[in-house]
This record gives sequence, structure tokens and C-alpha cells, in this order.
Amino acid sequence: MSTTEATVTGQEHWARKGDIKLYLWEKRAVPGTGNNGTILWVHGSSMASTPTFDLTVPGRPDSSVMDWFAKRGFDNWCVDMEGYGRSDKSRDIYFDIANGADDVKAASDYIMQLRGTRQFMVYGISSGALRAAMFAERNPERVSRLALDAFVWTGEGAPTLAERKKKLPDFIAIKKRPIDRAFVHSIFNRDHPGCADEATVEAFADAILALDHEMPTGTYVDMCSRLPVVDPAKIEAATLLMRGEFDGIAALDDLIEFFRHLPNPDKQFSMMAGISHASFQQKNYLMCYHILHSFFTQPEPLYRG
Repeated sequence: MSTTEATVTGQEHWARKGDIKLYLWEKRAVPGTGNNGTILWVHGSSMASTPTFDLTVPGRPDSSVMDWFAKRGFDNWCVDMEGYGRSDKSRDIYFDIANGADDVKAASDYIMQLRGTRQFMVYGISSGALRAAMFAERNPERVSRLALDAFVWTGEGAPTLAERKKKLPDFIAIKKRPIDRAFVHSIFNRDHPGCADEATVEAFADAILALDHEMPTGTYVDMCSRLPVVDPAKIEAATLLMRGEFDGIAALDDLIEFFRHLPNPDKQFSMMAGISHASFQQKNYLMCYHILHSFFTQPEPLYRG
């Protein structure tokens, strides 16, 4: 059996952030594939980590990005932010982006102690990209490569956020918002319908709703009223910006300006054709994997001038 056909097994872990318990899910590199490093996957506003990064869809190979990278020599970890999935939901707070960056830090503490990991490749999507960027800004020594997908900096020119801002008073008034199957469908219909197939959307909805029927409003409040929350000039890691062709949150001009201010010359901007917002659940998901794999396996520059 080739390594790409090998079965990948997972292991659950529990980290602590003070008294708060955080759920971590690990999928280690398949034996014989080498050691290409450790990826920490950071989820977005409206779902926990495993539906995004370890999804199974019958008839759709490699729907789990964690499996795909494990078969290519990467150790993989994802973490449910506080307020999401299997992690602690007991506090009466908004669970905002800064709190999520604290969760990423707590997850990295645990992994470093358990596995001896020194640096991470970090991928975040949507508000998860904001959490990941904030973590990288606060902890530059821990991040070797940073991939920001469906990212937003100031929010200027983002039609999805313009619509969402109309409901800002509602999001401020409550700390959790209900979600259902129709809501999950709306993620794929709001920008450019047809970018994802029905079976994948339904499997994604099944996985999300098996864990949660309400989501924190903190990231929505931040993205509608408090941007920017990160400073590109303070992000030291090599950085990849990934932008779906039809994404209504990741406005192109906003991202280009963010990209311009990144200080590390080892940086890339990738436009993804036929992609709207939820990259790994799109029909063109394997293209996303390829872009990420290329960035995560790129040799480090030997000469910087």
C-alpha cells in the first residue's frame, strides 16, 4: 500500500487555558512519509474544527485536509475554540477573536510540551485567519509559516460584511446565535452558488450540527465593528494570503494593501479560481491543498541580502 493510500488515525487531546478545557484533535504523519513539520489548523466563526479540517464525504476522496497532509509527512492538529464544538462553553462571554488567539496559544503550549514541537505552520480561515494572524503577531517565535485564507483586514469593500453589519445590534445584544442547516447552506449560496457540490454541503452541515446548534457572536461583532484587529507590519513569519475568486468577505484591494505591509519578503498571494468562501468544501478543494502544500514545503531562503 502506498503512503497516499494509508489509513490515518486520529487521537483526541485536552489542553487547558487556565480553568478552561480545550479540545484538540491530532493526526500524525503516516510512517515512511518523512517529517515535514507540524500544521496547526484554525477554524472560523460558524463551525468547530473537525467539520472543517477532518470532513468525510462519501465518494469525494481526500475531503479531510488533515488526512491529505498526514499522508505527505505532516503532523496535524486542530483545536475547537472556547465556545465551540467539544471545548468549554460555560463562560458568559462573546468568545471574540482575541480570546481565540489565546486558545491557539494554549493549544501550541500543549503540543510543544507533549511533542517537543518548536515551530508551527499555521493555517486559519475567515475569522480563524484573524485568530491565526493575531497568534503569529503575539508569538512570532512559534510560527514558521502562516497561511491566511478568506482573510479580512479593514473590511473595506467586503459585501458580505456590509450585509452583516446591518445585524450588528442583534449580535451585540446576544452572545450566541442559533444555526441550522439552512444557515450552513447560506455560506455556500451568498457569494456564488455552484462552487460546492450538494453532497459536500450536506456532509459539512451534518458534521457542524452534530456538535453545535448555536455559535458565539464575538467574531461577528469584531469583524463588523472593530477591524483592523491585526497589524501586518508586526507579522514576522513567511505569509501566504489565499483569496477565493468569489469570496464576499476577503475583498481584493483590502488584501493587497495588507500584503504590501507584510515585512517578510518571503510572502505569496494566491487567487483561487472558482472558490467562494469555504475553501476546503468547494469543488476546487484539491487546488487549495496544492497551493498550501507548495507553500508549506518551500525551501527557506538561504540568502536575504
